[in-house]
Amino acid sequence: MSARQTLRIPDELLASVPAEERGQGRDDVRLLVSRGTAVSHHAFRQLPGLLRAGDVLVVNTSPTLAAAVDGATAAGVRVVVHFSTRGDDGRWAVELREPVPGGSTRRCRGGPAGSVVRLPGGVRLVWEEPLAAGEDRLWWVRPSVDGVPELLRRHGRPIRYSYTRRDQPLSAYQTVFAHPAPDGAGSAEMPSAARPFTTGLVTELVSRGIQFAPVELHTGVASAEADETPCPERFEVSAATARLVNAARAGGGRIVAVGTTAVRALETAADAGGVVRALAGWTDLVVTPGRGTRVVDGLLTGLHEPRASHLLLLEAVAGPEALSLGYAEAVRALYLWHEFGDVHLILPDEEANAPHCESNAL
Repeated sequence: MSARQTLRIPDELLASVPAEERGQGRDDVRLLVSRGTAVSHHAFRQLPGLLRAGDVLVVNTSPTLAAAVDGATAAGVRVVVHFSTRGDDGRWAVELREPVPGGSTRRCRGGPAGSVVRLPGGVRLVWEEPLAAGEDRLWWVRPSVDGVPELLRRHGRPIRYSYTRRDQPLSAYQTVFAHPAPDGAGSAEMPSAARPFTTGLVTELVSRGIQFAPVELHTGVASAEADETPCPERFEVSAATARLVNAARAGGGRIVAVGTTAVRALETAADAGGVVRALAGWTDLVVTPGRGTRVVDGLLTGLHEPRASHLLLLEAVAGPEALSLGYAEAVRALYLWHEFGDVHLILPDEEANAPHCESNAL
């Protein structure tokens, strides 16, 4: 049985505040390590000793947007708009939410076409069509202004889910790798697997011969209430990253993606033989155990809800049995889930993959 079918996460294991409020800094989180079906427990600060010279960490440099904005319907009903993805035609994919006591929100139905929501500064959003046929969560809307990134900077706040204790500043949702885009683009939700990294830890990793390869993938709004396939997202893999990854693989280095977003971007840019090329645009790739990975050997990721489609990607890297064992151990050992929680490093089971030869020794 897979983790998607059997696991239940107790509420007390849902991280409600950032690590620096619980301990001694962002990197003060626990690290679960899976090598095949073997599981071990570490502090995240021990990561340099778990990797080796020649390995490459692929990181997502997309910054997190203040993507939640208060608004009101034409009837005066208070709503919260989660800005997800900017389309090529100037429209935005958004999710409509209803505010609830405590500062969080719950899902409410978007639309119908022609509906209007008013935002601060006189901005109006006109609902046009669902993002996908039969979809009522994410809709394409037409803003009355071109400057949505400026609207988010002035009036937005980070998207927050019900398991968190209170609002946090946008800085709490930025990773050390976040790089502002000239056009104001970014992610609706933090590429959170990279959150525990600090400049000091990055420096130590580089000093040990571990390299970093940046990619960019602007994440949309996930569903906290339902198991849904990821929507198409903008991404870019540069020529420099492609060269670095290909050279590392040729030299025997392991490619370890930091987060599922880095997997999606890199695997989109890889051909059937695992050769990465420079590529940019939209990706609708869904990595599953049936498809597998062509270039990614390992994965550093957060701990995901059992119904999340991310777990299919994790099973593609680790295998269903290894993932189920790892998650069961994480629950037993009281690891913390979600963007402010602990992290999971999945590495190849190199002993199982090594050739077995009879000894010639006498």
